[in-house]
Amino acid sequence: MTALRVDKWLWFARFARTRSLAAKLCSEGAVAIGGIPIVKPGHPVRIGDVLTVRQGKLLREVSVVALGARRGPPAEARLLYAERTPPPPAVADEAWVPLIEE
Repeated sequence: MTALRVDKWLWFARFARTRSLAAKLCSEGAVAIGGIPIVKPGHPVRIGDVLTVRQGKLLREVSVVALGARRGPPAEARLLYAERTPPPPAVADEAWVPLIEE
């Protein structure tokens, strides 16, 4: 298998809870392959493609490493892609103020 429907891959990789929600992400323009927005859930995705997926306020960029054959457990799903989005910067807890006793 050299290609897989993008909605199916998103479901296998656990970017969407159901396949219909994965198709909805595509239809709403929340998915882009190589920077080009995808509006059809049947668009093929191949190994090496770079997907940008908008999930609410979060924008994730991943590289497709494998296509997968089923929707497995989360550990198996993480093997289908390599995260390209840099981790968010560490934010100091501004509400925490150390007590200084003099």
